[in-house]
Amino acid sequence: MARGQTHAPNLCNLLADPDVLKLFHFGRFDIAAMQHAFGTLAAPVYCTKIASRLVRTYTDRHGLKAITQELLGVDISKQQQSSDWGADELSKAQIDYAASDVLHLHHLREALNAMLVREGRMEIAQHCFDFLPTRAMLDLEGWADTDIFAHS
Repeated sequence: MARGQTHAPNLCNLLADPDVLKLFHFGRFDIAAMQHAFGTLAAPVYCTKIASRLVRTYTDRHGLKAITQELLGVDISKQQQSSDWGADELSKAQIDYAASDVLHLHHLREALNAMLVREGRMEIAQHCFDFLPTRAMLDLEGWADTDIFAHS
């Protein structure tokens, strides 16, 4: 996709398809970015970061690299993560990184689902996933850092 592209009908159809589960790691960001760019809210969704936070309570390391290493024994490179993603053209290394960044999400989902079931947290995880598109909309509307559910 090109910078500033706002028309992606095939992607929008996929994002909105209720029969296709969309897998993310830190879906809150990606869902908001795609909603902002294309006007389409992704649903249903699954977020490996949220699942990790619900079951890997013994650590604060919930990044994709950490959970892929621990749960799958795969060491993924994050070298391109901090490169210039705002450049007019992405490098081959950046494109390869972006493509490989999602390779392990299905296997992570399987491993995390087993842990969610074991801990009795699958239902609360599903509620979190269902709420995630709304959370992304709150971010876009300006409530990214405000807990609107707080008492104060």
